[in-house]
Amino acid sequence: MNSHGLLDGKTVLVTAAAGAGIGFATARRCAEEGARVIVSDRHERRLKEAAAELGALAIPCDVTDEEQVQAMFEACGPLDVLVNNAGLGGTAELAEMTDREWDTVLDVTLTGTMRCTRAALRRMIPRGQGVIVNNASVIGWRAQRGQSHYAAAKAGVMALTRCVALEAAPHGIRVNAVAPSLAMHAFLEKVTSPELLRQLAAQEAFGRAAEPWEVANVIVFLASDYSGYMTGEVISVSSQHP
Repeated sequence: MNSHGLLDGKTVLVTAAAGAGIGFATARRCAEEGARVIVSDRHERRLKEAAAELGALAIPCDVTDEEQVQAMFEACGPLDVLVNNAGLGGTAELAEMTDREWDTVLDVTLTGTMRCTRAALRRMIPRGQGVIVNNASVIGWRAQRGQSHYAAAKAGVMALTRCVALEAAPHGIRVNAVAPSLAMHAFLEKVTSPELLRQLAAQEAFGRAAEPWEVANVIVFLASDYSGYMTGEVISVSSQHP
């Protein structure tokens, strides 16, 4: 994709950027827009492969581990943009769900986003600048069976985004989120039945899932100066109709 230099001279950290999903697509688009890109993931082999393809710095990190989060940000150095992409889903109806299933999804998806946001703020506030973009989901607004833990986590990411935006604004820091509906990638195809994927795609106005790069383009916009007056917003990246 052609570059418009939207992130020239910026240092961008993207979590959960291994593989072929939104994180990797975002890291690629940030690099194409001139950023120095740092990628992180807990899957070290896939992370190294992604970093090699992008020419990016790789820092392994499990966002559920505070010590690893701190080590990641220390290794990054001064940071202009954080993209919180790490998240974990699953399917289980609440009556059958275990505490561990609930806690695991919340710990990665919501608390992991909080840990990275907190660490970034502590480094951005003294500099008086920075941008944080969180990956939420339309499921934080809309109901789906078997997704109460994931929906609660993503709704939490939305609320976290709005509250932190107010706290960060006096320090020149913007905090926004994207809320994709359905973005197709290899991992999603492995953990979701073809029937459900077809059903979800049929609910989209375009009759198809988004490509990861289509979500990444909106993240790049929020990371760039083109969204300089936006903070506390959750942008739906969706063609879903009622």
